[in-house]
Amino acid sequence: MKTRRLSAISPDWWDYTTLPQDLIEAVARLTPRDLERLSRPGFRVILYDSLEDFYLAEALEYIEAWRQSTDDNPVGICGPIGPTEQLPLVARIVNALALDVRSAHFWGMDEWYLNGREVPVTHPLSFEKADREFCFNRIDRKFRMPDAHLHFPKADTAPYRRTWGTGIRCAVMQGGQGDVKHWAFNDPLPRKGKYRNTPPAPSEYRKLATRVVNLHPLTIAQNARTSGGGNISLVPTQAISVGPVETWQAEKVSIWHAGQHDNPFGQRLTAYMISKRIVDTAVPMSLLADHPQVQFNYYRGGIGTCEIAMH
Repeated sequence: MKTRRLSAISPDWWDYTTLPQDLIEAVARLTPRDLERLSRPGFRVILYDSLEDFYLAEALEYIEAWRQSTDDNPVGICGPIGPTEQLPLVARIVNALALDVRSAHFWGMDEWYLNGREVPVTHPLSFEKADREFCFNRIDRKFRMPDAHLHFPKADTAPYRRTWGTGIRCAVMQGGQGDVKHWAFNDPLPRKGKYRNTPPAPSEYRKLATRVVNLHPLTIAQNARTSGGGNISLVPTQAISVGPVETWQAEKVSIWHAGQHDNPFGQRLTAYMISKRIVDTAVPMSLLADHPQVQFNYYRGGIGTCEIAMH
């Protein structure tokens, strides 16, 4: 068996830099028009011309999901922290429409893990803190779902995992995409043990449920850049992440590319792999090629170019 090349980022890990060079080159040539043409049955690519339209559409996914919810047939959405700009819009729309979402549910996708437990909501990087402050605390108490309907992953993942099998329908799992091509914190795995020469098989990765994960160095650096002013020492090296097991219980997976969390190449790579059904766990997002309903949403001004430009 031919050994794949080492990562250009960290030789102890799998990631997209271990992919074949011809795939890398094909992706780098994609134009924004090429991205739109990657749509196929089960995979839709949408481009938005303004950030206002982009974040409003993202917020409306919450509203559309929650409007389906009733006491007898509860419906929820699993939502991200990156991006966050949609969250205040969700609260404003609920209040403006006097929309009763008391039967609805919400799952947080992930949380930082530090010193043997999830970080407390007092931690400045806490995802639960951000969800509550940007969205749920802003919804009028007359319309807001009870706290028991907000499901945030904890170090003991069992209670969170059970909420996925209790008759609550997840209409959509919404997310961003990190530099390492993850959704939530479904990072590539370290290159060691039985995965020294090849990354895990997609069927094996698909069995992963909500769990504590070790983070790829690129993920740590990215979160320092986007959330911590570049202070890498501030960012935990472990997190709790929703897994593929829960992801495949969501009716739809909707990924939002504003151009802030991943670069022009990365935004192209995962769309191309999903469209062409190229599944490789060195690029975890590519597993979504096998999900029945996936939508990639792009801000046209954030797609950028892969042309070389010296700065």
